[in-house]
Amino acid sequence: MADDITTLRRILLGCHTIAVVGLSADWNRPSYFAASYLQGKGYRIVPVNPRYPRILGETSYARLEDVPVAVDMVDVFRKADDVLPIALSAVAIGAKCLWQQLGVVNLQADALVRQAGLDSVMDRCVKIEHARLFGGLHWAGVNTGVISARRPV
Repeated sequence: MADDITTLRRILLGCHTIAVVGLSADWNRPSYFAASYLQGKGYRIVPVNPRYPRILGETSYARLEDVPVAVDMVDVFRKADDVLPIALSAVAIGAKCLWQQLGVVNLQADALVRQAGLDSVMDRCVKIEHARLFGGLHWAGVNTGVISARRPV
């Protein structure tokens, strides 16, 4: 699993189009909050949820295979038992990374995508990692600079 800072930075800098599987249209859901944050940072968000026609101003698709644009990252907001078929779809569409959100760990999916050459991240939030690595963490949600234990020079 990719969990070192260098790899996470590479993934977040190289993945510009993110398909969010399980993205909710409800503003108070974690998936909506994370996707909205990433959209605000310049990422293209592609909702994958058959329940909604549009989310965050973007057309929502029923399956990853229905997405008409190239997807760099598949960000999964589903329970761990649902991830393996999503991982198979991520490989099939040529994604670069499968990202399983906080609390989501499917080791079979992890092994499958890594064997296919994709990056794999489990049990981490894309929004939190982006904010941590690129300076967006603050109690009020504003950009205060990169969080570090080192004193500023």
